Amino acid sequence: MALAFDEYGRPFIILKEQEQKTRLRGLEAQKANIAAGKAVARILRTSLGPKGMDKMLQSPDGDVTISKNPLCLLVPPPFPSASCPTQAYFFNDYEIGDGTTGVVVLAGALLEQAEKLLERGIHPIRVAEGYEMASRIAVEHMEKISQKFEFSITDAEPLVQTCSTTLSSKIVSRRKRDLAAIAVEAVLAVADLERKDVNLDLIKVEGKVGGKLEDTELIHGIIVDKDMSHPQMPKRIEDAKIAILTCPFEPPKPKTKHKVDIDTVEKFQTLRQQEQKYFDEMVQKCKFALLMNGSGNKMVIEETKRSIHDALCVARNLIRNNSIVYGGGSAEISCSIAVEAAADRHPGVEQYAIRSFAEALEYVPMALAENSGLQPIDTLTAVKAQQVKKNPYCGIDCNDVGTNDMREQNVFETLIGKQQQILLATQVVKMILKIDDVITPSDF
Repeated sequence: MALAFDEYGRPFIILKEQEQKTRLRGLEAQKANIAAGKAVARILRTSLGPKGMDKMLQSPDGDVTISKNPLCLLVPPPFPSASCPTQAYFFNDYEIGDGTTGVVVLAGALLEQAEKLLERGIHPIRVAEGYEMASRIAVEHMEKISQKFEFSITDAEPLVQTCSTTLSSKIVSRRKRDLAAIAVEAVLAVADLERKDVNLDLIKVEGKVGGKLEDTELIHGIIVDKDMSHPQMPKRIEDAKIAILTCPFEPPKPKTKHKVDIDTVEKFQTLRQQEQKYFDEMVQKCKFALLMNGSGNKMVIEETKRSIHDALCVARNLIRNNSIVYGGGSAEISCSIAVEAAADRHPGVEQYAIRSFAEALEYVPMALAENSGLQPIDTLTAVKAQQVKKNPYCGIDCNDVGTNDMREQNVFETLIGKQQQILLATQVVKMILKIDDVITPSDF
């Protein structure tokens, strides 16, 4: 692609092999990108929540993956316009860990509302600005309804409960309590509570085929999956010192050729003792890391590793900021009410986008209700009526506990994680709305 000018100085673009290219401009390009984003959201919408469905993927070489993790379904991106959002979802998974499905669902809802606004003649930039205003209102409102969650090394139960909420929607939910406790213990072992920081690179998650999920355990140390190099090596050594080497580890070899004759057992023992003494002098210190070990078949192992990663990230987020909001869609419903009320204070065109943002926030609790086998509209209306009566902790009773108060169900999420979901979904939608020219290879 090159930029050229005609005799009047007007610029135009020259496309290389343009007969093999397909180009979309303006509103047509924006609608195509919105349709691609909505298609991704429709795929993942049924995976949201503890009753969400799993997806089965088969690779070209025949490997089968069963997961509800969005990143397993979006690599490679199914559409060209899904490339940038996929990178944003990767960032959310790495930095926040949990809530990537919620980001996809919310982004799809915002795109659906944006499409209606574009059809009414509102400029995409004004829609993006309105969404930005609404996201700030929602994030500030979450600060107001959040609560502090106190914990310590001796009392880590709040961390375990939060990680259990994260694992309740995973394939490992039947062992969520045990895995949550393991994840919290691992994070606290490497956490710097004074700086409120956790280096997750110090925690290694490994899987081994065989056994069952209950065999998962935390090892304070390091595991090297390696066979014995010699049958005479001892099979078990307790309180051993470990040397991690980045250089060759062997006796020095003379520069000239020599021959050693060993004709007695005593001479062999003497040689062996000399080599062992040399090795002992080379070993100066040992180094340890933290390792998690999982069991099960291959597909379960991979999904367990992804689930434990989410739990580790959630525990890290609580150490960074111990504020929490309640789950079950209660935070989204409360923010929706606050954003809708704030729309009246904006007299410009942006108020239409702000109201649409409030409506999009309700898609998350509706998806939770729908995936749990409930009537989505009736359930959302009933919960929203309870929230209007000044109870911002009412959400969707996905597990049929009998109460909509998420405080009684102990269902909550980290504040920074939930705020990041809203901000990231908003940024993804703004990114898509600002694309008005798409050039792709032609199908023919």
